[in-house]
Amino acid sequence: MTPKALHAFAGAGIELEYALVDRETLAVRPIADALLRDASGAVVNALNHGRFGWSNELVMHVLELKSERPEAGLESLAEGFQDAVRAMNARLAPLGARLMPTGMHPWMNPLKETRIWPHEYAEIYATYDRVFDCRRHAWANVQSMHVNLPFAGDAELARLLAAARRVLPILPALAASSPIADGARQTVLDYRMQCYLTHAARVPTMLGEIVPEPVRSEAAYRAEILAPMYREMAPFDAEGVMQDEWLNARGAIARFDRSALELRVIDTQECPAMDLAVAAAAIGALRACYDGRLANEDPAAPFPTGRLVKILHACIADADAAIIDDAEYLAALGLRARRATAGELWRHLIETTLPLVGTAEERLLWTERLELILSQGPLARRILQAVGPELPRKRLEAVYAELCDCLEAGRPFSAEA
Repeated sequence: MTPKALHAFAGAGIELEYALVDRETLAVRPIADALLRDASGAVVNALNHGRFGWSNELVMHVLELKSERPEAGLESLAEGFQDAVRAMNARLAPLGARLMPTGMHPWMNPLKETRIWPHEYAEIYATYDRVFDCRRHAWANVQSMHVNLPFAGDAELARLLAAARRVLPILPALAASSPIADGARQTVLDYRMQCYLTHAARVPTMLGEIVPEPVRSEAAYRAEILAPMYREMAPFDAEGVMQDEWLNARGAIARFDRSALELRVIDTQECPAMDLAVAAAAIGALRACYDGRLANEDPAAPFPTGRLVKILHACIADADAAIIDDAEYLAALGLRARRATAGELWRHLIETTLPLVGTAEERLLWTERLELILSQGPLARRILQAVGPELPRKRLEAVYAELCDCLEAGRPFSAEA
């Protein structure tokens, strides 16, 4: 029997991805299958640990932790994820490995170090690799948080998608944590998302413009988004193994198999408490847009996609310092200004919409964590400040070792510590 769909904002499902790295050198370790074994010792794609699951990803050095069902208590999820992180690190310790946070490994060489998952569903991963060559950043070197928000019926889907289109472009401004790759400082603060913009360019309908198109029903979504994608992929997929909604690589995708909208543009933070604080800020802004609290307009009214894409690209590049000079967009998010930085916009949104999420006690914790981001910048900026302008290798290794320690301990990372 199919479970009854939850209404919008009745809960949230969270997925967090982490790199498996050597405890001493922090080099990637392709050993996911050493952890994903059932009671008989057989390799499996997923394990259930009560409220949380462990599962594989495309590559052998990345694991995903996920809540097994939508939950209303985000702070409880943060605590549960932290316990799961410690349990996973305990399993990794005898193997000389540990988990590393952030959106990308800072010096992995995808061309040489990529190992594709070879076990169950290997034909899907092999097809991705054959079509797109996954020995690249955004395929092999990528860790993100996915936030799944439920919807029940077409009306909720339309309003939730419209809200996601408004908020999605500025999420990298709050969550960017990938300023370093190939051992070098990149020209943007969210290099994971910069690579993501073109990673599936061979099949353009998979990505669209990252910001999803405005549609008002499941039937329209299937006809206007999924069907063109399936047609374009078909010549590369004679067996038809890719004809599923998870092929969609937009920044927010409808998952009809679980009646949820999945946000995919948020880099993994330094610890679950910070991930869930970012999730709370995002959900608060989304709910305010969904309910029409920020502007006197139809919550499902479409906003020009091209202008949203421009804002997204600016936030990928400069995160909190990105300049938004679209007064109509700012007004749609309740900020009466001709121009503002993305950081200023987020301060406004957190102050005005975070009260829509959680309990007073939870909001107090989230506000404290989010203030670190608002005052010192997203994790990407804090990493660069800690490493210094020259990026000496020893200092780079020390900073990322400290980030691994933050993940284990469940504490925020401050460049001023």
